[in-house]
Amino acid sequence: MRNERPRLHSGDEGPGLANGGRAMKRFISAAVLGPAVLALVTAGFLRTRVAAQAKPDSAQHPPVTIEQVNRWETELSNWGRWGKDDERGALNLITPQKEVQAAHLVKDGVSVSLAHFADLQKAADNFNFGPTKHEMFHNPETGKIGGALDIITFGIHDGTNSHLDALCHYRLSVDGKLLVFNGHPQDLDESGCKANAIDRMGPGIFTRGILVDLPLLKGVPYLEPGTPIYVSDLEAWEKYAGVKIGSGDVLLVRTGRWARRAKLGPWNAAREAAGLDASVAPWLKQKDISVLGSDGVNDVQPSGVVGAGEAANRPIHTLAIAVLGVPLVDNAYLEDVAREAAARKRWEFLVTAQFTRIPGGTATSFNALATF
Repeated sequence: MRNERPRLHSGDEGPGLANGGRAMKRFISAAVLGPAVLALVTAGFLRTRVAAQAKPDSAQHPPVTIEQVNRWETELSNWGRWGKDDERGALNLITPQKEVQAAHLVKDGVSVSLAHFADLQKAADNFNFGPTKHEMFHNPETGKIGGALDIITFGIHDGTNSHLDALCHYRLSVDGKLLVFNGHPQDLDESGCKANAIDRMGPGIFTRGILVDLPLLKGVPYLEPGTPIYVSDLEAWEKYAGVKIGSGDVLLVRTGRWARRAKLGPWNAAREAAGLDASVAPWLKQKDISVLGSDGVNDVQPSGVVGAGEAANRPIHTLAIAVLGVPLVDNAYLEDVAREAAARKRWEFLVTAQFTRIPGGTATSFNALATF
């Protein structure tokens, strides 16, 4: 798999990029008009680029409080929706009819990977779990390499490993009890989760995927860490791309994390990341998606939630997984699918993924394909 920066094709620029392109044309024209004009136009071009990522003021997007997050834990709940014993959550929204609809999205027979495997080298964005170890298997009797056999050790929640969280990954505190999605007790031991583990969530995914390419929309190569994504951004993308996110969809939000990493190097993306603002949670409930994914950690980091509480750090994780029953994909590799979607001007496609059915597992590696 190639980890490369996306290439924008002619005519594929979003509104922000189009503005930047016109500014660049003015920049080129100014080169023959003299230093003073050149300086003014250069400044204007830079302002255009910076403005594309300017954060909305607090009056337009007031911060979410921990009290509001706690209210949403009840108001947005999908507990009991698919029966009191359910452990699959929103994956139930991928119906046979939805799978047939998704299959008809394949027009060109072109597939790209959505996966990024854990880096072998220790870095700022994987130090909590890495480094990943890859060793050849040695014959226990001779001590020599005994054929093409290897052993790989890695943290499934590693900060560079694409993975899909099981519904036991986040919890709520309800009347003094620790509960996971659908009211199951958070029962953990050395063997893993007793409820909502990845092996209880079905064989995998076969449904429609929607890519939200925010750097393309805003005309920038990537969003800066800490940039919040609001409902208005997601709805602007729906209008630009001509898509409507709906029930049973896999929603993939590209922030350009991997493009930024390729250019500037790794950083602690668990603490500083572009991602969804907590205020998006009711919109996710309304859209009724089956899976939410991003090239980062999905939550904007820092979260911006005012107040202290277990859900304050990653409210999207808490509300999506424990309340809505929507599994999250962290660290998806979205550069290749962004390139292919932009080339076709089509941001919907078939998503297929098979779960590694780890007994009691808290996640599975997300080795998924997008097929156009």
